[in-house]
Amino acid sequence: MSKLASPKKRRAALCVLAAALVIALLVRGARRTPAMEKYSVTWWDVFDTVTVVTGYASSEAEWNEQMEALHADLLHYHQLYDIYTEYDGVTNMAAVNARAAGEAVPVGSEIMDLLRFGKEMYQTTGGACNVAAGAVLRYWHDARDAAGNQGEASADVLPDEADLRAAAAHCDPADLILDEQAGTVRFADPELRLDVGSMGKGYAVEQCALGAEARGLTSALLNVGGNVRAIGTKPDGSRWTAGVDNPWPGQDGQYATASYVQAVELQPGQSLVISGDYQRYFTVDGVRYHHLIDLTTRQPARYMSSVAVLCSSSAEGDALSTGLFCLPVEQGQALVERLDGVEALWMLPDETLTASSGWTGE
Repeated sequence: MSKLASPKKRRAALCVLAAALVIALLVRGARRTPAMEKYSVTWWDVFDTVTVVTGYASSEAEWNEQMEALHADLLHYHQLYDIYTEYDGVTNMAAVNARAAGEAVPVGSEIMDLLRFGKEMYQTTGGACNVAAGAVLRYWHDARDAAGNQGEASADVLPDEADLRAAAAHCDPADLILDEQAGTVRFADPELRLDVGSMGKGYAVEQCALGAEARGLTSALLNVGGNVRAIGTKPDGSRWTAGVDNPWPGQDGQYATASYVQAVELQPGQSLVISGDYQRYFTVDGVRYHHLIDLTTRQPARYMSSVAVLCSSSAEGDALSTGLFCLPVEQGQALVERLDGVEALWMLPDETLTASSGWTGE
């Protein structure tokens, strides 16, 4: 007559069986779940800048399908937010600028939402970020075109101060009339013009990232000309990392030579957006005239070399980086400390750094 196993031995046997079952299930699950492979793609035809997307997918076919859809979305917003060129079958920002002084122009939600957001950011930044400032900004755009990006030019390409002063009288967002019920945009001031360069790219990146997530993209890092947006994490659970460009010239006199002053880890859905004076500029008599215009002086802002903004929305990050660049550092610091979920790093002309209280870069 055999003896029954003791309770302690029975529990041990059950633990062994349970462990074996778990291992078997894990092995079976591993066989069913394809390994995630790393891929990357680069585009040059979106928002007049370079776009790099790095991420993971279970197959090249899945990655290509996701990237085809993402690229199409970015191209759509590129056309929609273009203030210089109209496209067949598209009522875009250029069309609004051309017609809204004389009539209420019907627009889609993608334009209406951006312009409403633009009005909000004007209030948030105390006017430092202004989508209605096209009357002033077009003079600087024409000057850069005449000089060539990063080119040397004579003083005759610089905008006339009298023209800038007159244009500044036509930059009031209160004259941008948004009728959301009718879905129309109208200019109460016939000389008002829109320029969404301060936030359009970031707004588009955020919307395109949300669209990619809805289509099932779970792990990617989007970098659209300095607007960096994280989708999920890497497959091992580690966070995506983004670098803050060094905005100061090296010994060779060149700017942004792929070196970084700091790096930051991005939480899923978080963005890093950088505005600086070292990429879009021209030089006259040794003075650099860049594209970020302080609307209080109507001249390129001189408070800093660059500013990086870390926040939960690429749209907000884009608008804030522009606004902060065009504010004295002390005012910008006070603004950031009032905003939830927003941190910033200022890179000053003397090559020192100043960070907000919650900045996590290293």
